[in-house]
Amino acid sequence: QVQLVESGGGLVQAGDSLRLSCAASAGFISTYSMAWFRQTPGKEREFVAGITWNGGRTNYADAVKGRFTISTSKDNTKSMVYLQMSSLKPEDTAVYYCALTWRLPGAIPIWPNEYAYWGQGTQVTVPS
Repeated sequence: QVQLVESGGGLVQAGDSLRLSCAASAGFISTYSMAWFRQTPGKEREFVAGITWNGGRTNYADAVKGRFTISTSKDNTKSMVYLQMSSLKPEDTAVYYCALTWRLPGAIPIWPNEYAYWGQGTQVTVPS
């Protein structure tokens, strides 16, 4: 059973930085990609950033390029994925979700339905 647990959300001011963390227990899956999505009320979940299991490839949505950085680390029991967010804007306000897929080794899908596992979400609020 794969479990994803996010942490690190909160209320910050425009221009501030924030780091989200996602702990993934997926020891039986050797090759996978993990990604961060975000969603606001009434809108579809959108891709933010993704990374392959070894950190060899990353992908970013245009809206966050140059401001957000995704990274990963791994030990024997779990994998961690981080989203370092800088120069935050009010339009970054959303619930952020961590997701994992193994269906396309080496690829980083941007469509939510390609991801089989999801965390519970963490709220990021940047007031205008």
